[in-house]
Amino acid sequence: MATDAPPAHQPLSGIRVLDLTNVLAGPFACHQLAHLGAEVTKVEAVERGDLARSLGSDPELSRAGMGISFLAQNAGKRSLALDLRNPRGKSVLERLVASSDVLVENFRPGVMERLGLGYATLKAGNPRLIYCAISGFGQDGPWAQRPAYDQIIQGASGVMSITGDIESAPLRVGYPLADTVGGLTAAMTICAALNAPERGGFIDVSMLEAVLATMGWVVSNHLIGGVDPMPQGNENPTSAPSGTFCCADAPLNISANKDDQWEILARHLGREDLLSAPDYATREDRKRNRLRLRAELETVLRTRPAEDWARELSAAGVPAGAVLTVPEILRHPQVTGRDLLGRFGDVPGVGRPIGVMRIGAMIDGVRPSVSAPPPRLGADADAILKELGYGPDEIRKLRTEGVI
Repeated sequence: MATDAPPAHQPLSGIRVLDLTNVLAGPFACHQLAHLGAEVTKVEAVERGDLARSLGSDPELSRAGMGISFLAQNAGKRSLALDLRNPRGKSVLERLVASSDVLVENFRPGVMERLGLGYATLKAGNPRLIYCAISGFGQDGPWAQRPAYDQIIQGASGVMSITGDIESAPLRVGYPLADTVGGLTAAMTICAALNAPERGGFIDVSMLEAVLATMGWVVSNHLIGGVDPMPQGNENPTSAPSGTFCCADAPLNISANKDDQWEILARHLGREDLLSAPDYATREDRKRNRLRLRAELETVLRTRPAEDWARELSAAGVPAGAVLTVPEILRHPQVTGRDLLGRFGDVPGVGRPIGVMRIGAMIDGVRPSVSAPPPRLGADADAILKELGYGPDEIRKLRTEGVI
């Protein structure tokens, strides 16, 4: 029997999302939704667009309004540049909202209300609207009005205080952890809200709270065990030997967290003598003497390359892996063979092919993907406005007046 059901790897097919976000947390949330099949329309400021269009390591692309930071998480979206301070611009947005399922914004709390486009106003025109506001600290509280980027949240959340070792902490995590965790939290909650028996509601995502919620044992050890978290460098505070070890050519991560894994590791390295040493008899003994234990193990590990040890120890049942660079892992068959990287040909505004990351999940063996590259600013204005019922003359006037 014929069916019009969307493919399983596009579960959000038919869902319309308005992306009013900038830089990373919000665009990353909508990046997930687009890859899962949602139709995402990116509403950007007239002339300047998303700030990410001018960010990234290629100055030429940034000057062209197609900065690498923008290209990374905006594939598959349509772009409409709109002046929301103009009454006619507000009217366009209200028409868009009327036929949309989700709106995502990451302005500072109160900005949308001051524009006359707050949740209560938009809900009146679409009671089923799921409105998601992403901010640094949430919609209320003493810090609600503070501006916040990723690094501010990393510092405020305690992440920096436990990153590095005693000498180097506090350190920033080497990628925008708070932005991406905030974006994933938003996408997850939006998907849940879409499944509610009665759609509609206001989602308040605090990047600070999203990060704290992912800190797991670090927070629980303090709340439940009364232990103040400390920077541990590359050592796993919950077990030993578990951390980063020096080999002949590169560092190696080993996580012998269970007693049987410790025993396999010692025997594989030819250091059975360590198994009978009182200093390493129990997990707690090994944790107390972790630095001496690491030095003992490295006398053998330094004799061979890290990848050799990783392959042998993994086969023996001891979790181990070489510490790779980003280019190394992107070239590895484990990544290239699972369709994680998307590629677009001659991208408008870029003038050359680009590679971008898809989402970190497969559905029924298929990696969700999008077919269109990241859009130039306002590239889809005519098509979007025509869908809303605007005629050619009206569209021309909106453009002449700077509304679009």
